[in-house]
Amino acid sequence: MSYIHGYDPDTLREQVDARQCKDRLEEIGEQRSLPALLERVWLLKVLGRLEDSLVLSEQSVRVARMAGTRKDLLRARILHASVLQFRGAYAAAEQELTTCAYEAEGQDWNAIAAFAYQHRGKVHYDAEDYVSARADFKRALFLRQESGASDDQLEATLLAVDAADRRRTSASVAS
Repeated sequence: MSYIHGYDPDTLREQVDARQCKDRLEEIGEQRSLPALLERVWLLKVLGRLEDSLVLSEQSVRVARMAGTRKDLLRARILHASVLQFRGAYAAAEQELTTCAYEAEGQDWNAIAAFAYQHRGKVHYDAEDYVSARADFKRALFLRQESGASDDQLEATLLAVDAADRRRTSASVAS
């Protein structure tokens, strides 16, 4: 079940039903499996509980490092970086996402690399670097197409490309 009902065309943030997310968070409770930890991190993030999300994301990275696969670790690190982004720590988020994207591409894990580029594009977007954001979104789109991503993922990436184009155009008109 997807908790994402769309993306805000201006902020590119996930649009979710807060009640549904809170219910799911209660349902998961204090489960310690890596999938449960990652889901809790994401739910806390979209609900705006960034301090809790940050602490739990750091724990999920440690758990993935000790007991998960390399893919699990990359996913946990990407999610951790997205929490950093929401907190406004753009440089740290960008550095982590760059490392993850390059490692995933080096392993030919296109879906994970696309996930990292999509999030790095959002970091650039929030930092008002629309040229870099667009480049990352285009890279994510290419990798998602290569990996046979779902229409929803492709649509989200196309929305992001369009948003970066709009912001870039309006920024150049304003200056």
